[in-house]
Amino acid sequence: MPDELRFDQIGYWSEVKLDILREYAAAYSKILSAQPFLTHAYIDAFAGAGVHIRKVTGEPVPGSPLNALNVSPPFREYHLIDIDSKKTNYLRKLIGSRKDVFVHKGDANAVLLKQVLPRVRYEDYRRGLCILDPYGLHLNWEVMFTAGQMKTIDLFLNFPVEDINRNVLWRNPEKAPAAQVERLTAFWGDESWRQIAYTLQTGLFGTYLEKEPNKVVAEGFRERLRNVAGFARVPEPMPMRNSKGAVVYYLFFASQKDTAENIVLDIFKKYRSRGAV
Repeated sequence: MPDELRFDQIGYWSEVKLDILREYAAAYSKILSAQPFLTHAYIDAFAGAGVHIRKVTGEPVPGSPLNALNVSPPFREYHLIDIDSKKTNYLRKLIGSRKDVFVHKGDANAVLLKQVLPRVRYEDYRRGLCILDPYGLHLNWEVMFTAGQMKTIDLFLNFPVEDINRNVLWRNPEKAPAAQVERLTAFWGDESWRQIAYTLQTGLFGTYLEKEPNKVVAEGFRERLRNVAGFARVPEPMPMRNSKGAVVYYLFFASQKDTAENIVLDIFKKYRSRGAV
């Protein structure tokens, strides 16, 4: 492994996420491959280098792109995106010369909207599984809205509640840095997050804003995926935690199909029953 490339270190919960994505990708590709008139694509918007490092042991762990490439039957196309040229270069070396794999170096928001999502149009009989797993608030609502309006995309989304709480949803919202507030507004799509995340309370010294729990904020975003972006099926997200048990993000799934939702609910249930949540 090259010295100049830093691989992401991951813990138990990240490996759970990788297992969930792998299981759904396998089921999705099996169903779509049985419909010869459709072409299905795998899209990983924050693909990384394709390999992670297990925190506890230091062992390499295959990332979501490599897991997807090993799915059988395979996807017809793979689009792997990352803004870090070191990671995309390493990813290309891992994959080798495959004509069905496209590695894109650039900002995921622009690459998705300009290059990748236009290849998955409904009228062209194309469908796609899109993984949006940003490191934080590095994703714009326009991407999620476009995916929902296209009616062709099944979506997994990292809703980074830890980043949101640390940088934006302060007890005194007026003191939150303006640049961080803008990041959340870009992710959410507008400033309606303010009405979701805070409620006006009355105390001994007048009125004040009180922050709502994480689950309330996540539910507000779930409603946006359904009612604004236009995804027909958005089950309750799965909370993903750190080693101390605190929720660091919610793993959302969104689709247009009942079958897709049912598969994801079964997968989520399996990991919950194992004590993963």
